[in-house]
Amino acid sequence: MRIGILALQGAFAEHKIMLEGLGAECFEIRQLKDLYAGPVNGLVFPGGESTVMDKLLRESGLFSPLRGMLEKGIPVLATCAGLILLAEKKEDGTPPCFSTLPVTIRRNAYGRQLGSFQETAPFVGIGDFPMTFIRAPLIVSAAGQVKVLAVTRRYEMTQGISQEFPAAVRWQNQLAMSFHPELSGDPSVHAYFLNMVQHAASLSEGRPA
Repeated sequence: MRIGILALQGAFAEHKIMLEGLGAECFEIRQLKDLYAGPVNGLVFPGGESTVMDKLLRESGLFSPLRGMLEKGIPVLATCAGLILLAEKKEDGTPPCFSTLPVTIRRNAYGRQLGSFQETAPFVGIGDFPMTFIRAPLIVSAAGQVKVLAVTRRYEMTQGISQEFPAAVRWQNQLAMSFHPELSGDPSVHAYFLNMVQHAASLSEGRPA
């Protein structure tokens, strides 16, 4: 399996280490030519600054081919700012980036860098997972067909709101989360993603998954 990791900003190196430790072949996506150097079975959109990443995607010419790949169903793992890139709507009304994931997000909802925190919570198909939130976006709402894999009560505790919010979601081949699994030391989320990639590859080759 060959995984392309968007390497414009963020903890892309940590994602690469985690995935290679699970046996995947990884390459960094910085320029348009990187997308065409070999087969691409899956994508990773790491954290960073979403507005800067959006700008760089468009300036580099990467935006259109990546969106085309997403629309065709390539598996993608998106974390923190990567989630914002995929989101269909932003609560502040600013234009979305790829707009392929039917969720609404609120940027920096949990506070700035000093408000970073870790919370352990159940993750569907994995079990308890340590979720590290750094300037994290809040998933305000998700369409009915979106599967919620993990939730957080942290926003409820800080804002006095009696409600759990999604922390990780999946829709079709898009796996997205507010937190940073690559910083947890636990490869379970990345293994979950590679299973998605393997399943998609099996279907495209006409083999039973």
